[in-house]
Amino acid sequence: MSSIFTLVHVLGLVALGFSGLMTSCLATSYFNHDGATQAFLDSTVIAFCVGTVMFLSTYKTQKKISRQAGFLLVALTWSLSPMLCTLPLIIFMPNLSLVDAYFETMSGLTTTGATVLSGLDNLPMSINLWRHELNWIAGMGIIIFAVAILPILGIGGMQLYKAETPGSVKESDLPPRIAQTAKALWIVYAGVSVACILSLKLAGMSWFDSICHAFAAMSLGGFSTHDNSVGFFDSVPIEVVLTVFQLIAAINFATHFVALRKMSLKPYWGDMEALSFLALVLSSCLFAAGVLQYQGVYPDYLTALRHASFNLVTIATDSGFASQDFNQWPIFVPIWMLFLSCLSASSGSTGGGIRMIRTIILIKQARLEMFKFIHPFAIRPMKIGGSVISNNIITSVMGFIFLYFICIVILIFSLLLTGLDFLTSFSAIIACFNNAGPGLNLVGPASNYSVLSDAQTMICTFAMLLGRVQIFSIVILFVPEFWRK
Repeated sequence: MSSIFTLVHVLGLVALGFSGLMTSCLATSYFNHDGATQAFLDSTVIAFCVGTVMFLSTYKTQKKISRQAGFLLVALTWSLSPMLCTLPLIIFMPNLSLVDAYFETMSGLTTTGATVLSGLDNLPMSINLWRHELNWIAGMGIIIFAVAILPILGIGGMQLYKAETPGSVKESDLPPRIAQTAKALWIVYAGVSVACILSLKLAGMSWFDSICHAFAAMSLGGFSTHDNSVGFFDSVPIEVVLTVFQLIAAINFATHFVALRKMSLKPYWGDMEALSFLALVLSSCLFAAGVLQYQGVYPDYLTALRHASFNLVTIATDSGFASQDFNQWPIFVPIWMLFLSCLSASSGSTGGGIRMIRTIILIKQARLEMFKFIHPFAIRPMKIGGSVISNNIITSVMGFIFLYFICIVILIFSLLLTGLDFLTSFSAIIACFNNAGPGLNLVGPASNYSVLSDAQTMICTFAMLLGRVQIFSIVILFVPEFWRK
């Protein structure tokens, strides 16, 4: 029973947190007279009252939580928070269905960047700010989830977090306590976000667009204030700034922290995951540009490199901006971009997918199996960055990747069952599961997810949730043995 009260208590705190977040949009709407003031006032009051009742009614209960309740808390927080965040959208846009509103806020909180809204250029400033605030807050939440929530749940915690970054982040490099680590990473995240805002302003954006797009870039959320996304600006400096900061956001923030603390670039050179990520993505940009020029999509290599680089980086890092309708490109390039979204982002970053460290472990394990086939009696441990990777971690990675692909296959077939065509179904699930945003065909960058039926939208919404919490936190709830004492 105490675990139930603790669940209610924490969810009450979450509701109060979102009510506080809504006040910034309320102030923005009030001072800009954008017409959404009442919507945010009503939403803030509702969220505050709900949060207060839940918090105070469980304030004196003993704060204990079982491992089972911990997993349930993660699932409830990620699934109920978007429901609360729909309030401003539903109140301001009464014609927006609950399914679409829930999809939009789930997309924001999972930093997916997929949208069902049209006419973004004409939306009230406060509504656009709300969407981007969800991106930014959730981006930091993803990192905190990795270093603070997982330890409480006993599924690896800081040990797994550090094990996923061998050679780059030593235990002595990070603050000793989880709370201190979370605070340090928060400071880095906020500091780099400010740098991104200033850089975008210098590149030619307005202050408001700079703030919104910096929030979306650092969280790898991909929301924009314009229907044409970054293509609206048609600016090389803006695309360069966003490309650089998306690459930064896709690298482990613990590595950024150590590099800043030591005032040295050596932590990056020692981070095999970051180096592999950059090598794969940047070489892919060069190759994709060559394909686009060869196919006659762009007249010269530099133009092709510009558009290939920005759009490939934004999908590979699971951000979701777009400057071109890559749905019209030769099919190899957009499919390769979606493939990169599955594995490019680093652990401890705001990206999604398998994560690069698991990809490295999988490749090394495959090579190790071939070595054992040739030398069956040899003993050769797996090493990354000089650190030996335990069999427990290898087994965990193999299990995760198996579940990853099984979930994607099931979700794709679920969309196909609704009558959706294969390319749309495939790309929508890959994009949503990896939190990458736009897909291909009906859900390409020139359109959005509003073309889907309610059933199809809910399948994509579940894909976003499942991909964001790294599968295990949701799937484990459906295993009967998990609930047995």
